[in-house]
Amino acid sequence: MARIWNEQLLHAISIDTARPTVHARNLFHVSAAMFDAWSAYDPAGHQYFGAVKAAAADTEAARAEAISYAAYNVLLHRFVTGPGGLGPGRSATVVNIRDQMTALGYDPDFTSQAGDSPAAVGNRIAQAVIDHGLADGANEANRYANPAGMYLPVNPPLTVEDVGVAMDDPNRWQPLNFRGDRIDQFGNTILPSTQTNLTPYWGAVTPFSLTPADRGPGGVYFDQGAPPRLGGAGDQAFKANAVAMIRYSSQLDPGDGVVIDISPASRGNTFDAPLTESYAQAGYAANPVTGLPYQPQLVRRGDFGRVMAEFWADGPHSTAPPGHWNEIRNDITDQMELLGVPKQMGGAGPTLTDVEWDVKSMFALNGGLHDAAIAAWNHKGHYDTSRPISFIRYMGSLGQSSDPGGPSYHPDGLPLEPGLIEVVTGETTAAGGRHEGLAGHEGAIVVRAWRGPVEGTAPFDNPADLSGVGWILAEEWLPYQLSSFVTPPFPGYVSGHSTFSRVGAELMTQLTGSPYVPGGLFEYEIPIGAGLNFEYGPIESLRIQFASYFDAADMAAESRLWGGIHPAQDDFTGRRIGQLVGAAAWERAASYFGVPVPEPASVTLLAFAASLVWRRHRSS
Repeated sequence: MARIWNEQLLHAISIDTARPTVHARNLFHVSAAMFDAWSAYDPAGHQYFGAVKAAAADTEAARAEAISYAAYNVLLHRFVTGPGGLGPGRSATVVNIRDQMTALGYDPDFTSQAGDSPAAVGNRIAQAVIDHGLADGANEANRYANPAGMYLPVNPPLTVEDVGVAMDDPNRWQPLNFRGDRIDQFGNTILPSTQTNLTPYWGAVTPFSLTPADRGPGGVYFDQGAPPRLGGAGDQAFKANAVAMIRYSSQLDPGDGVVIDISPASRGNTFDAPLTESYAQAGYAANPVTGLPYQPQLVRRGDFGRVMAEFWADGPHSTAPPGHWNEIRNDITDQMELLGVPKQMGGAGPTLTDVEWDVKSMFALNGGLHDAAIAAWNHKGHYDTSRPISFIRYMGSLGQSSDPGGPSYHPDGLPLEPGLIEVVTGETTAAGGRHEGLAGHEGAIVVRAWRGPVEGTAPFDNPADLSGVGWILAEEWLPYQLSSFVTPPFPGYVSGHSTFSRVGAELMTQLTGSPYVPGGLFEYEIPIGAGLNFEYGPIESLRIQFASYFDAADMAAESRLWGGIHPAQDDFTGRRIGQLVGAAAWERAASYFGVPVPEPASVTLLAFAASLVWRRHRSS
């Protein structure tokens, strides 16, 4: 029953406006409501939102009914009748969830909270969730709008169709403006055409497991400090990371002849190195569960990079990172059943029923993802950093910073790298030159990168609908995204994907008792010509494969570099925050389950030491 309502919630998210913070909260509150409804029939069981206890002759039937009424009413409020329920999927969601109640044999119009019937119990729990949500700091009553005067961008908007960029401070966030239609990552048209910073106040939302002691001196949860700054502290790291973004973009051409192995034999096996800020992959000598070698999977690098950017952007069904990790939980649960892996909390103890496994694992996972949103957006709101679309164009417009005696020098310009970042000259624009076609731009900085969106609308089913890679003006650089989306409407530092995914990996590891997926291999099939929405592809079918939850999290994090959304300084800090949030969330969730919390088996001594250092810091 919990799975049924989780999938209804995921579908409601997929047709709503893209709001990662809001939907992480929705996922947690619905999961907590279902957990409380299940626990209502356990006299010794703990509940999150309040003590609502009852008894029934048929406990499992009563739990199913109470879970349904609790979930249904929270969904109805959040997506339909409540102040925040005015999204584009509102009409479809109300039909879907009413039909679901009717199909289950329940009356969707029963609203009484009186008495101890399972329906009334579920209704009372839902009301407790709704009341909590109207007072938890999310500003739901005002449709999650930023409080008046709270945030004003320091930079004027960047019109993405124009060449170049004007920035008053290249280290601060810049909203994007669109001459054409502006859509969110779910494909919904958004007005106005200029972005507004999404929930920069989210650090003030009531968390699941985070405590005031987890805030640093500046009031930021697990504060990672200021990121590298162009022209300031960390200038060289900032520039190196900008170059890395361009290098990823230069590898998005499936026709460049480069073939790589993307199987766990070559990729993954870095889950135990959260403090190693490197994208190097060790691979596995053998499947850690079966002991058998992994079969190589050789694919075009350009296909892999494009699939990474699109698959991990929103998940298989466009539910954003928090929803995507719910889908992974659901798929892993299915694989556990297929392989006969018992559903034991933490991989030990009694085998749980399906509903107990679902309500507890969803409660823990979504409590952690809710806190991931709070900690990540706390950083975003505090540090207010720029995105690659802005700072790469800005640096390129200034010139090059490698050769003070050379043409177009500026100390804040892009570093030169032959074959990747160059200065246009009369020689290079001559017939047969590598910058042929850019005559008239002598002295400008050019980059070898993805050329930009193809014309037309998805689905792109013609192999000719490929942009490819070539020399373009740095002032025209674009992320590998749709032209009507380009970059999410909030600052970069830290990466939400990295934080969400690290938390998801940590919670799945703790819930199952192993960092490895059941059987040591999980796969998602990406069919030829039908796996991408930004252009045609992949050229050949491929399978996304991972051996551990941390391998999946690392893929999700790196995907943001392939997509041109986050540089490394956003990624690795998000991973570190996620490690700390995940540990805190598991400790809190385990206290509701009566499960002991041993030393984290999923992290190295270095990572655990980092956690201890933080705990000493906050206690002092």
